[in-house]
Amino acid sequence: MAAESSRVVRAEEQEELPASGAVTHHTHTRSQSHIQFQPLTHTAHWQQAPRALAHTRSHSHTHFNNSTPSHTQRYGCRLTHSLSAMAKGERGVQGSEGKPNEPLFPKTSQQTDLSQKLSLCSKLCFAIGGAPKEVAASATGFFLQIYLLDVAQINAFQASMVLFIGKVWGAVTDPVVGFFITKSKWTRIGRLMPWMVGCTPFLVISYFYLWYVPPFSGSRFIWYLGFYCLYQTLITCFHVPYSALTMFLSTDQKERDSATAYRMTMEVLGTLVGAAIQGQIVASAHTLKHCPTSNMSAGYLGNSSGAEIVKSMVHSKEYLSYAKQAYTIAAGVIGGVFVICTVVMFLGVKERDDPYAPKTEKQVSFQQAFVLVMRHGPYLSLTAAFLFITVAIQLIQSNFVLFCTYAADLRDHFQNIVLTILVSAVISIPLWQWFLQRFGKKTAAFCGITWILPFTLMLVFIPNVIVAYVVAVSSGLTVAASLLLPWSMLPDVVDDFRLANPYCKGHEAIFYSFYVFFTKFASGISLGVSTLCLEFAGYDTGACKQPPPVVYTLKLLIGAAPVAFIVTGLMILLLYPITEDVRLRNKVCLEELRKQSIGSRTVEDPSNV
Repeated sequence: MAAESSRVVRAEEQEELPASGAVTHHTHTRSQSHIQFQPLTHTAHWQQAPRALAHTRSHSHTHFNNSTPSHTQRYGCRLTHSLSAMAKGERGVQGSEGKPNEPLFPKTSQQTDLSQKLSLCSKLCFAIGGAPKEVAASATGFFLQIYLLDVAQINAFQASMVLFIGKVWGAVTDPVVGFFITKSKWTRIGRLMPWMVGCTPFLVISYFYLWYVPPFSGSRFIWYLGFYCLYQTLITCFHVPYSALTMFLSTDQKERDSATAYRMTMEVLGTLVGAAIQGQIVASAHTLKHCPTSNMSAGYLGNSSGAEIVKSMVHSKEYLSYAKQAYTIAAGVIGGVFVICTVVMFLGVKERDDPYAPKTEKQVSFQQAFVLVMRHGPYLSLTAAFLFITVAIQLIQSNFVLFCTYAADLRDHFQNIVLTILVSAVISIPLWQWFLQRFGKKTAAFCGITWILPFTLMLVFIPNVIVAYVVAVSSGLTVAASLLLPWSMLPDVVDDFRLANPYCKGHEAIFYSFYVFFTKFASGISLGVSTLCLEFAGYDTGACKQPPPVVYTLKLLIGAAPVAFIVTGLMILLLYPITEDVRLRNKVCLEELRKQSIGSRTVEDPSNV
């Protein structure tokens, strides 16, 4: 029966893999030192599984030529073949009096059913749950910097400290939250769902007060720093379990990829909604700023009468009052969206456990799992690549409104340009989903990210309305790719890690929390440095026109700096080893691990039937 099982798995593997004779595999190696933790179970065969798996992975990560296809197939899933044989052997001994071709316990529990196809309703509810985070992120990304400078009226250095410390604080909380999630127990609604539901009310309150201007002016820096750090902490408590929830929706890679595509589409729509709500409500405040068009000249105040100067000052007070009210209303609307979307996700998403790991009494600690994750080559290359790419996108996003206002003279169009970028991104998400299925995720990442490079430089050198809208449409393609690809590739990295470390179960949050940690930390540094650059260039808070050094600095932050970061990220992405062939092979091996794990658990505990 073991030989028969081996032939079946080998046939399944040949169906999954491409028909080409040469299969290229990623070159990162697995040594037996990666599997250091022996399970304490009743079967001695299980204790040899990690060594067999390490042997399997070391073979499967080498290069094979056309003359050795049988060698690849023979070693591709040796562990899963042997485990299936052992499980069937145990069942044969215990059920020898029955029919040999029938399993002793043919049923499995609903929680471990391998046919976990997701309904359209489940995918939509899961995707809707991620939208409010992007609604809030869009509002803060595009408008928080100019809000702190022109409405709250703290100086540029203090604004840079708020943005930098808040981002770094949010980055530090990611691994902390990930640690507590790994310690969480399963409840009736899952292990991750209580985190998201519990933090939502406090998250909405902190977000509202982040956009509220207190009546005092001396300690506004402390006010905004405190609420921004609180907001970053609570958004982490929501986002880390939500992103890790992808691995607990289904065991099917296609279903997870489909759910991720729905999620990214909805998140880009959330970004669009956030920019639309925030932009349309507060845009008039910035358009009707406290100086008329004639005031753009440098000598306007010197040539004006005293009555005109007094009128301008009164207009300034009216502008500030209107702007404060507009930002507060926008914050309340976005808070309501957050509550509604969280309730929809809670009602429509079911969290499932993944039965890939063999049963063991000895659990891998968080520290040991962290070391294994940080040594996992595909995770490091993917995280480092998209770290630089995310920094580039963040630089463009945070400085775009300032660039349109002071460097390109597009203050009357910036909200519509932002909406054009996001509409283009929403439309192109299905395009990139088709592209990655047709040509592979790594190829899609290269094509999608490089697309923005010439158009970013075009806007810097030709800052007019027509070019701005052309650049907006083209930039939407890259924004969609930068959102979809990393979250679609990260589950493949987790699967690769699971196959290399089958006993390291329950630590998926480490991948997502530290990925967010690294990207947030880098984004915080880039935002702080960019705002400091504006301070050193002589940014004048509340002024209608900025000096030439500020304009030049904004052009560098929109053009040259993002290009340099994107090129660096793409060079690192070349080292990412999980190709489509490797991903399909991992899928076959994990399916066998799940089947044999369910079989062994059924034999050990017949009461589950």
